[in-house]
Amino acid sequence: MDSKRILAFLREVQQNNNRAWFASHRDEYLACKEDFEKDVATIIARISEFDPSISHITPKDATYRFYRDTRFSPDKSPYKNHFGAYIAAHGKKALHGGYYVHLEPNHCLLACGTYWLPTNILTSCRNEIMGNIEEWRKRVENKDFMKTFGKPAGGSWDDSHGFGMEHLKSCPAGFPRDYEHIHYLRMKDYCCWKGVDETFFTKAKWMDEMVKIFKTAKPMMDFINAVVDDYE
Repeated sequence: MDSKRILAFLREVQQNNNRAWFASHRDEYLACKEDFEKDVATIIARISEFDPSISHITPKDATYRFYRDTRFSPDKSPYKNHFGAYIAAHGKKALHGGYYVHLEPNHCLLACGTYWLPTNILTSCRNEIMGNIEEWRKRVENKDFMKTFGKPAGGSWDDSHGFGMEHLKSCPAGFPRDYEHIHYLRMKDYCCWKGVDETFFTKAKWMDEMVKIFKTAKPMMDFINAVVDDYE
């Protein structure tokens, strides 16, 4: 994948996000899209080596339309300024967690997990965490996970790393306020991410590094997916 070419194109999109410009640069878009999707196919194959559940996914299953849905957004820019691939065993729209690769100028990242879970599933996840707290802690408090993603503290994709983007300010209803590990019950999503710089995708062994990051996150995701799958 020629990530320099892709990111250069995306920078131009940021500066010229209009239909006329895009129409005159459509060939470049199609070339970048094809290049990205070829590597997505390889990424799927690499992840399949340690997570066979996603081996049936194709690049088409994992990638998104470049055209933005502007119907309910104050930002009427017609095109996205990033390429992304979400590789999840149950598909992009399922609640079952997966692996995400994001290319955007000055904002590349790798992520793993699930978010925007309905309240009833969140409640079940919280109960499962409480009922198996030592197993959960093994998965999210080990040296590799903590070094890569940190503790649950809330944050956004703009942060260099993180574990859980949204958290309740207080204890969720029905759970003990004095619970020792209340910070895990306050989480509203179970997504972890690691920001990478633009040169990451130019390294000879960047996929090896990606695999290491995803393998570090997988035990946490597996714990949550075991709960989510009861509802799908």
